[in-house]
Order: sequence, then structure tokens, then C-alpha cells
Amino acid sequence: MSGPAAPEALAEPSEQVGRGWTAALSVANGAIWAGWYGPLQILLALQAAELAPPGTPKESVLAWVTGMGAVVSMVCSPLFGALSDRTTSRFGRRTPWIVAGVAGGAGAFVLLAGADTVPVMALGWCLVQLTLNAAFAALTAAVPDRVPHRQRGAVGGWLGAAQILGVLAGTGLATAAGGVAAGYLACAGFAVLGALPHVLLHRDPALPAERRPALSGRSLLAGFWISPRRHPDLGWAWLTRFLINLGNALALLYLLYYLRDVLHRPDPGGGVLVLTAVNGVTLLGTVVVGGFWSDRVGRRQPFVLWSGVIMTVATGLLAGWQTWAGAVCAAALLGVGFGVFTSVDFALMTDVLPAAAHRGKDLGVINIANSLPQVAAPALAAPLVHHLGGYRMLYAVAAAVGLVGALLVRRIRGVP
Repeated sequence: MSGPAAPEALAEPSEQVGRGWTAALSVANGAIWAGWYGPLQILLALQAAELAPPGTPKESVLAWVTGMGAVVSMVCSPLFGALSDRTTSRFGRRTPWIVAGVAGGAGAFVLLAGADTVPVMALGWCLVQLTLNAAFAALTAAVPDRVPHRQRGAVGGWLGAAQILGVLAGTGLATAAGGVAAGYLACAGFAVLGALPHVLLHRDPALPAERRPALSGRSLLAGFWISPRRHPDLGWAWLTRFLINLGNALALLYLLYYLRDVLHRPDPGGGVLVLTAVNGVTLLGTVVVGGFWSDRVGRRQPFVLWSGVIMTVATGLLAGWQTWAGAVCAAALLGVGFGVFTSVDFALMTDVLPAAAHRGKDLGVINIANSLPQVAAPALAAPLVHHLGGYRMLYAVAAAVGLVGALLVRRIRGVP
């Protein structure tokens, strides 16, 4: 005799989601990425150069601020994922955290806009990471909540397209706003407006109070660890994502300074925008196609492997061909590789999740593989640039790290 059916919030999805749901989720996702990458690509670097104390390198200020924010992101993503798993609001498990996250993020951007010291700048960026990660953890968990396995590559592709459009929009807002403070305020407004369609137009299934997992500090802390011995596929998938993202973070961290100090571009901020646009065009050309193709053939590993190899070649170009033409070619190739990787790796990750009741928390742990490289990259990049060979060595190391990550995907056994 079978037990009671799982409530809608915990059931394995079987019906495909519609275009409207995918579009609204993608817009919200893109708005959050704009909120992250407008500052990361342009605003934080400019603000670090303005606020760095005499005798302190701007690169060190930027590394400390972004590193602190990444630590906050690393902790908050699984925390808010776990809290959303346990939320029994009539508005659903995920929607309350999306609303609170984007509203709090807007307030944090206002604080950043008025920052006049490095500590206030660091506090503001940490609050941005805390609040936007609350929203992002909930948005990410909505995919395994609502999307069946056979559709996740396609949905991951649209989310990936929204991600790069969000990066491009954030970079454009930061460049065109007319100043650091105006750029932060533009990012705040964009994040709030982008989340509204998903929040207002689409229902989030509610979790019955009697099915809420136990909540305690000990259980929350224990949830941060998913044993790779018990779940080896998840462990290898996590390590693959971490290393490829670390290689990408090393390549992008000092891009503004690379254009200014190595290539001597007269308008490095504009150069970053051009490279981001080139990257975005090629990424958009592959991210949705890669996801659909992966769903059609029923395989994930080959797409992740070869996308990582392409990204390795692109980063190697930055090490060996240090010209503006080389940078443009590298940006184009990075877009091709990262487009396929973004959609298919996301689907791969949702395919190896251990349990429906903990989707938000587990995806939060997986998302550490996105945020931890933002901590590790500054710690590695600063000594590489200043003491161990400069930008050529930085990009050579980034290429090697990404290649190792791509090769490790072959260790996954449960997903072809």
C-alpha cells in the first residue's frame, strides 16, 4: 500500500513549464546578474581607485573588497537555500526570499553609492552579496521545483542567456550612468524591476507546515556538508564547476587593469564594455542551442568537457597574444565555451541533486562553486601579477586550472 502523495512543492515535476514562466524567471535571473557584474566589471574597480589610501595599490583594495563579498556569498547561498526549503508562506517557498533579496539589494546599492571610505565600500558590497544571494538561491531552486529533467538543458540555456545579458546590461549601466554613484543606483532599480514579472505573475507552490524539515542551528550547519563519499557524482560535478569558474574568475578579475596597464587602451572602461559585448554575442549564439542539444541527445558530459577546453584555449590567448585583437578573439571564444558550459552544467547539477526536500540548500552548496572562486581568485591573482610573472603568468595559470576542471567531468558516473 503506497504512502501519501508528496505535496506539489516536493513532488518531482513531470509537466513542462511554459514560455512565460521561463521568460519571467530568466528576466529575474538576468537582473540579479546585472546587480553583481555592473559593480564587478566597472564600479568597484573605479571606486577602489578613488578610495585607496595613499601607498595602497588599488588592486589590493579591489581584491580585499571582492574577496570579502565572495565569502559572504559563499556562506549565504546555502543558508538562504536551506531557509527557503523550510518556508511555509502562502506565497510559496521561494517568492518571499526573492522579494526580500531584491529589496534588500536595492538598499545595499544605495549604501555603496554614498560610500566615501574603503570600510563602507566593503560593507556595502558584502550586503549586496548577502541580499542578492538570498534572491538568487530561491530563483535557482525554482528550476528543480518546477522543471522536469528532460527540459532542464533548455531552461538552463535561457537562464544562461539571461545571465550574459544581465552582465552586459550591468556593464552598460555602470558605464553609461555618468558616475560611480549613479551606476549603483541604476543597478538597484534594474534588479527590482527585473524581479517583478516572476513575483507577480507566477504561482509558487506552498509547502504544508507539517512537511517542513526541522529547523535548528545544528541541522543548518550540518547541511553545508554533502558527503562526496555518499554522493560522488555531486562531488565531481561540484569540483568541475569550481575549477572552471576559478579559471574564468582569474581571467576576468583584473580585466580593466589589463586593458589600461598592459594594452594601454585610452578608454579601458569602454574596452571592457566592448569585450563584454563580443563575449555576449558569441555566448548567446551557443547557450540556448547547447542546452537544447544536450536535452535532445540526452547527454551532459561531452558538452561540459569541450566547452571547458574551448575556454582554456581562449584564456591561453590572453597569456600568449597580448594585443587588442588577441583580447577580442579571447572574448569571442570564451563566449562560445561559457555559453555551452552555463546551460549544460546547470542541467547536470540539477540531475545529481540528492533529495527534493533540500533542493534549495543543495543548490546553495553547489553555488559555492560559483562564489568560492571569487575568494580564491584575488588571493591567487595578486601575487601572480605583482611577484610571479605578471599578467602572462596569471592567464597561463587560469588556462591550466580551467582545463583540469573540464577533464574531471569524466569522473561522473550517473549522468552521461
